[in-house]
Amino acid sequence: MNPLQFELDRLYGLGASAAAHDAAPATAVGVRVLVLELRPPAGWAQLSSVWTGVQADLGFPAPAIAVSGVDALQLWFSLASPTLPSAGELFLRGLRARYLPDVGSAQVRLIADAAQLPPAPPLETGPDRWSAFLAPDLASVFADTPWLDLPPSSEGQAALLRTLDPIRQIDFEAARGQLGVLEDVTADSTRSGLPEAAASGQGSADAERFLRRVMNDESVPMALRIEAAKALLAHARRETG
Repeated sequence: MNPLQFELDRLYGLGASAAAHDAAPATAVGVRVLVLELRPPAGWAQLSSVWTGVQADLGFPAPAIAVSGVDALQLWFSLASPTLPSAGELFLRGLRARYLPDVGSAQVRLIADAAQLPPAPPLETGPDRWSAFLAPDLASVFADTPWLDLPPSSEGQAALLRTLDPIRQIDFEAARGQLGVLEDVTADSTRSGLPEAAASGQGSADAERFLRRVMNDESVPMALRIEAAKALLAHARRETG
């Protein structure tokens, strides 16, 4: 496994198949990668609000920034533990509602299903057009032309990804609570093959346990702990009301 393959596997669970430019196969064990994509006329001016917001408001590590090689800028979110695609989609919807309320639906694509995941960069998408991961200070340069004219080096791509970290599961669940997307997921977590830790947060009782863990975890940003406490209070009122 070369350095780029290693980083794709570490962050997204994609491994060698992704570096060979094959989309990850759909599996029953959940997903570790979520992609938010913006097409023109939306661009980095709008997408940067998400990139900045998830770090400042949710305490997340920075997501990877990529150009699709065709017509879009992307954020690639790495999850430390698999989540159900339905939970991932709700999370992306929450991000869109908070940070992109004025962006039209035709310009936004939310990808939480492994079967719909685009091939991981770098990939040649056409003559003199390549998808690639980008450094944050270069994202605005490619807003109108979301591709590279030359193939990026795999060493450079690996170096960009090496600076990134996955989102811890407890932080992901806390963020879902803050975004107001902790609805029950009807998929059977046992049938899905998710381990108990990865399936937690689905269902009222599990969501409550997660919120309590978040509220009591001193390593979680205080803003998220406060949001967890608010969500628990609202839940208690619904139960008694």
